[in-house]
Amino acid sequence: MKSDYHFKFEDLLVYQKAMDFGEVVDDQVKSFPSHELYALSSQFRRAADSIALNLAEGYPGSDAQFVKHINHVIHSANECVSCSTKANRRKYINFEENENNRKLISELTKMMSSLRKKILERKTNP
Repeated sequence: MKSDYHFKFEDLLVYQKAMDFGEVVDDQVKSFPSHELYALSSQFRRAADSIALNLAEGYPGSDAQFVKHINHVIHSANECVSCSTKANRRKYINFEENENNRKLISELTKMMSSLRKKILERKTNP
């Protein structure tokens, strides 16, 4: 069901992909061992969710604020690479799941880098 209330940042394709990635991670960590509940599971979920959350938080601000939040998004995405690799090494996810995570993270970071570049170019060439 679609909401009657719409926010402009929801139109960003990168935001939509970030929301989807957060759900992929949430599904994966449900099968992690219980001793990871407050460790890798939580860290992975928070890092993945942070991608969409920082996009939403930074969007309505100035260009400088948005670039700062984009940088936070890229840092969170890099953290997700480490979390996914740890999960794979610990045999919580298989190679294909790790590869898919890395593919999705790569897409997100490329989109964020491109968006950041476009904003910075706009700032220097009004």
